[in-house]
Amino acid sequence: KTPFFDGNNYSHWKAKMTIFIQSLDHNLWDLIVVGPNLPTVTLENGNVIPKPRNTYDDNDERRVQINAKAKHIIICAINSNECNRISSSISAKEMWDRLEVTYEGTNQVKEAKISMLVHDYEMFTMNENEDIKSMLSRFTNIINALQALDKTYSNSEMVRKIFRCLPKLWMPKVISIEEAKNLNILPLEDLLGSLMTHELSIQKKDDDEEKEKKKKKIVALKSTLIEDSSEEVTQLALMALEEEEEEENDEVTYDELGLVVEKYSSMIASLKKKVKTLVNENE
Repeated sequence: KTPFFDGNNYSHWKAKMTIFIQSLDHNLWDLIVVGPNLPTVTLENGNVIPKPRNTYDDNDERRVQINAKAKHIIICAINSNECNRISSSISAKEMWDRLEVTYEGTNQVKEAKISMLVHDYEMFTMNENEDIKSMLSRFTNIINALQALDKTYSNSEMVRKIFRCLPKLWMPKVISIEEAKNLNILPLEDLLGSLMTHELSIQKKDDDEEKEKKKKKIVALKSTLIEDSSEEVTQLALMALEEEEEEENDEVTYDELGLVVEKYSSMIASLKKKVKTLVNENE
């Protein structure tokens, strides 16, 4: 299916359209980028004009036909507004160039955009509390935007850039990869897969440590209850703690446990007060 351009996100459409045309016929893509030498004839005064249709030879016919095919592919991939913008173009290359100038600007504008994106690339770093997947998404957006403007980085350059943007927490992993792998041939996808796997290990370790801390706090709170509370308060509070632990699957916080104890202690005190009042009234 032909990628369709509705006037938005030109760089994304351009990348998809490039691959689409190349998959149909690489000669078509060369024609769009380089341009066809459409049949021409030179007059006696030196002027060059389009060659009359009735004087075409077989080679002329082939060149005109492939140009028409390329123009058709481009026209079918854009909306009516864009079609009006480029439909008067004689060649497919002229169509493509008009779209580029409209959405990427002249060479001067393109150079300015490249300069800003290169700066973003050079200053790129992993944000605090950002995961590898989110970091990769931001990095890929910059790389794709540069590629759309014909500015590319080699795989090894991008691998080393990813290493440089990682925080100090990742340094042990970076060193281990550098020692085990040849960075000149390490695919970027393999590096990111290794980093994501390491990230999962870090998250699991943090989760296990947090659960262990919660368990220790619960044990400490239970011990405090046994030492400092009356027997009935202790029993009710411990029952409440066990109930909370089951319902929350060990996700209850230390502060919440304190509130539970306070609630049941207040209930006991209130109950004792009511009993005392009833006894006094009966007396």
